[in-house]
Amino acid sequence: MKQYTTLLFDVDDTLLDFDAAEAVALPLVCKEFGLTYSEEVRNYYRAVNDELWRALELGHVTRDELLGTRFTRLFQAFGHTVDGSVVDERYRDYLVVGQQFVPEADEVIQTLSKQHDLFIVTNGVTMTQHKRLEHAGMKHLFRDIFVSEETGSQKPMRAFFDYAFTRIPQFDATKTLIVGDSFGADIVGGYNAGIDTCWLNAKGKPKTADIPVTYEIKALRELYRILNIPQIV
Repeated sequence: MKQYTTLLFDVDDTLLDFDAAEAVALPLVCKEFGLTYSEEVRNYYRAVNDELWRALELGHVTRDELLGTRFTRLFQAFGHTVDGSVVDERYRDYLVVGQQFVPEADEVIQTLSKQHDLFIVTNGVTMTQHKRLEHAGMKHLFRDIFVSEETGSQKPMRAFFDYAFTRIPQFDATKTLIVGDSFGADIVGGYNAGIDTCWLNAKGKPKTADIPVTYEIKALRELYRILNIPQIV
């Protein structure tokens, strides 16, 4: 079995449950800025947000455009005018409040950190992601944190991974594995960067591109088998 020394982890829906955080943050930010929260509001926001994140991954919009327009569009759709960037900043503050782990994430990261070099590779805002990892009590378990805001590019772009690779001591692509839930960002990105990939596909989603996946798992504990670590009962 292949021996990996370096593990790259995505954050949202790989380690931290983004839906749970959003379920707290979105109603709070709507209330603060005078928009009555409802299922319709939630669904509209998710549609706009997903559209913009896909566009970001494809390089069609910038991070600032995403953060500056998603709440502008949401509030406009329901008859309100706001400064989208201001609302977005408050929303990201609230994300920390509702934070929860993805099942098994806390245990698995604690275990793997004892035998492997762990790094974070995430698209997002640097301060927000650092705060969330700090609040979760796991930031200290990672040797470094690479966020798209500071790298100047985002997953799945090769430039994002090149930035990280040049900053990982004694980096060896043959001994590196990326673990993430997003096929388009993590798996496509890892494949294009020449490293092995592990797709956390808990919901059994279909591939979005015709490329090979080194490993596919439904739960993080399955990493123990891949990494030849005795199961903890």
